[in-house]
Amino acid sequence: MEVTHKIVFSVFGIGIRDTVVMTWIMMALISALVLILRRRMPAMIDWIFKMINGMVGGILEGDEISSYLPLLGSLFIFILCANLLSVIPGLTSPTADVNTTFALALVVFFAVHFYGIRRKGLWVYLKTFANPPLLFPLELLSHFSRTLALTLRLFGNILSGDMIVAITFSLVPLIVPIPMIALGMMSGVIQAFILTTLASLYISSAIEIEKDEERIKKIEVEEKTGKDQIHV
Repeated sequence: MEVTHKIVFSVFGIGIRDTVVMTWIMMALISALVLILRRRMPAMIDWIFKMINGMVGGILEGDEISSYLPLLGSLFIFILCANLLSVIPGLTSPTADVNTTFALALVVFFAVHFYGIRRKGLWVYLKTFANPPLLFPLELLSHFSRTLALTLRLFGNILSGDMIVAITFSLVPLIVPIPMIALGMMSGVIQAFILTTLASLYISSAIEIEKDEERIKKIEVEEKTGKDQIHV
């Protein structure tokens, strides 16, 4: 197995690497599988939806989960299928390329800040980074560092798993590699679950409203309701 990724062809002078081709193949397989499931096994799609909803529902409890489910669900399905693609002979995992994992980490990075700003407003959201003000640079650094951590975590686990299977196949090409393939598949599922869970946690922390603020708002609403009832 090669760590480097070759350019398969070029479009208008832009080199298209094998990782991009594998991603296109994976997207086509996912689309075909969805069409088949919609016609033959619609209950399976409902089960997948409930599974992802249950996975992120505990983390984003109390919020409108449907607002974040399209992103988190797509992220989970994409990473899961990308991690398992190498099981098919002749294909490799797109997540074994650091560029793919970095792109996924960037999606999470921008989504976290987008949802945070949409929920709290730009000024209030920025204030959470500077409480106290001296921590502002450290908060920014932590957000960039966790993006790098997501990139390297997924890339390292998938690449190492694929390399172990490839080396085992070259040494013992018959029965022995099968448990390694099963282990690699399990690792791919776990990594998809972990990254989706981390993305849910990051979004939850970005949109979180302090309990004291919620309590104050609740008291204000109760007081206003009580006054209105007295006036009536």
